[in-house]
Amino acid sequence: MSDVKKNIKTLGRRDIFLFCISAVLLLDTLAAGAVMGPTIIFWWVILTVLFLIPFGAISIELGSVYPEQGGIYAWVKRAYGQKMASRISWYYWANVAVWVPAIFILFSGVFSQIFFPEMSLSAQIVLGVVLIWVIVLVNTLALNVGKWIPNVGAAIKLVIFALLIFGGLSYGLENGIANEFTLATMIPSTENGGWSLQYLPAVVYGMLGFELASASSAEMKNPKRDLPKAVFSSIAVVVGAYILATTAILVAQPAGDVDVVDGLMDTLGKFFGGSAMGDAFVVVLGVGALYTFFSNGATWAMGANRAAAEAAIDKELPALFALETKHGTPVGAAILLGIAASVLLIMYGVMAGNNEDLFWSLFAFSGVIFMLPYVAMCTAFIKIRESHIGSTGQIADDGHFRFPGSPKVVKFFAYLCATILTLTIILFIYTPGEGIAWEVLWGALTVIVMGEVITNSGRKQAQKTATEEVNSIPLN
Repeated sequence: MSDVKKNIKTLGRRDIFLFCISAVLLLDTLAAGAVMGPTIIFWWVILTVLFLIPFGAISIELGSVYPEQGGIYAWVKRAYGQKMASRISWYYWANVAVWVPAIFILFSGVFSQIFFPEMSLSAQIVLGVVLIWVIVLVNTLALNVGKWIPNVGAAIKLVIFALLIFGGLSYGLENGIANEFTLATMIPSTENGGWSLQYLPAVVYGMLGFELASASSAEMKNPKRDLPKAVFSSIAVVVGAYILATTAILVAQPAGDVDVVDGLMDTLGKFFGGSAMGDAFVVVLGVGALYTFFSNGATWAMGANRAAAEAAIDKELPALFALETKHGTPVGAAILLGIAASVLLIMYGVMAGNNEDLFWSLFAFSGVIFMLPYVAMCTAFIKIRESHIGSTGQIADDGHFRFPGSPKVVKFFAYLCATILTLTIILFIYTPGEGIAWEVLWGALTVIVMGEVITNSGRKQAQKTATEEVNSIPLN
């Protein structure tokens, strides 16, 4: 496979912006956030300042200064070497293999709510498996074709978010507000339970993914110019959309009545349903939401499979991950993701009592694995940056975007991001007042152990190959 074919420059600023929107702006987490009540607004604002903006700056600096195919994998490799990079690539890929089944159970639940209200959990699982393999097919398309799946998904998603916000305003003016929005209810206190750390994981989870486009940095037209503007503008859109759309749901439904799976469609029905034309419009919006769930899965799979393929090319993951189509797309990683996601969906489906239990078990499981690469990314950023600080104690001005502030300020925020991510991992496993989620803990440990076995096997094979190549060189 020639590098020319592999690294066609096809992603412009608009594509990067829409890619970020598609990856990060998730309709599926809206209802989960609304369950928290008005205090979710406080957490979005405070974590945007303390975590999202600094993390976005880290992502932009790494992606524009080091536009290397593989994204997180390439950055961690630069800082810590192959061994740690291989682990990160495995976690990144394995998280998507767990999260895709969760998103397609949500898809199946909404599909059932719209078209087949009596659809059984078993039938929903079958539909989820079918969708997983459609994702596999999509991942074999050339990026200049495949990029339109997240692009269209992002556009539809923005329309639905806008309609939710408009619908919430209209509904509130006509029918009143279901939840009280005052400083007392929004600012955390012991009375409203707002200081409970159980709020942290869902919010932080919804803030991650802006670095995903950088997994295809070598396919960007001009990452130095386009990445900073695309990512910062998408951050502004994501934060505004999440806060306003979550508020819209809370305008229509009391926080205690919001259903994690059905909450979105219930809210759209209240806003726009009630007449033949209105009900038909709700169905159209529901179909649009279903497409965004699919595009979310496709977007994350594209990034994760490319990162895994780069690790396999470096012989740190099994060679099957490195198999590519003639377009340079990672077909081997995609097929393995399809197998793993299908097995997990069926296995966890057997243990689950309903689609909500199944969704949350997979969601929390994926959340633990999801956070691990980001912790390493934040610390890798510090190490890479320090290696470029000159005798003046400052980074040389080379025209690239740099995290603003002194080295001490930059290091503080990078470590703060890593700390918040670590705390989030703990809270996915242990919820104060409820105890340890054992299925989440054992699932995460299994993935970690599997990663050690697989990456160690890859390194041994790479060493064996290198030895054979050396021994095959004829002596003079």
